Amino acid sequence: MNERLAKHYGISGVTGEEFRIVKLDPALHRGGLLTQGSVLTLTSTPTRTSPVKRGIWVLQTLFNDPPEPPPANVPPLEGDGKALTGTVRQIMQKHRDNAQCAGCHNKIDSYGVAMENFDPVGVWRTREGDFDIDSSGSLPNGRTYKDMGDFLGVLHSNQGEFRKALVEKLLIYGLGRGLEYADKCAVQEICTRAAQNQDRFSSVILAIVDSDLFQKRKAKGN
Repeated sequence: MNERLAKHYGISGVTGEEFRIVKLDPALHRGGLLTQGSVLTLTSTPTRTSPVKRGIWVLQTLFNDPPEPPPANVPPLEGDGKALTGTVRQIMQKHRDNAQCAGCHNKIDSYGVAMENFDPVGVWRTREGDFDIDSSGSLPNGRTYKDMGDFLGVLHSNQGEFRKALVEKLLIYGLGRGLEYADKCAVQEICTRAAQNQDRFSSVILAIVDSDLFQKRKAKGN
């Protein structure tokens, strides 16, 4: 980072416009894609954070497990004519209290509220207005977390799901088509080979290139 970016992240001791490697103190709550201002801003609205957008980003990008599209004609939360107040987390609870919304939002929101300590542009905060921020939660699989650091640890424990998602996305790119049920065994073989090679990115690429799916793909046209 350079001085301007360091100030945005609240990191001292970095001066000048030149980008350089900066060793981060764990107390700064930074590390990995999910704490970068780029991702946090992309998954916010212009005026506030969005646990829904952030949760969908984690599910879709990291685990290739996007939620179902929302049903048509779902009434807005303000349908009773009352303005919603409180923290974003408290407002999102209205989704989970609504039977029409709970099915999806119980899955989505639990991945998004963990990042509530980051404001809409990724600056760390401990309060939202007059309220202390609660970034604890429970995932659909029963795993719980108490804060962002704990949440990252839970995500890291899902290495197998992330590996599978990465392989699937790279295969879709490499094959130029979506995956089908018949590709399931090949995906598993590639994942197994990658795991045996300490999940090095090069091992994932080589496993894909060596697979029958890639070697025997059909070309279109002449």
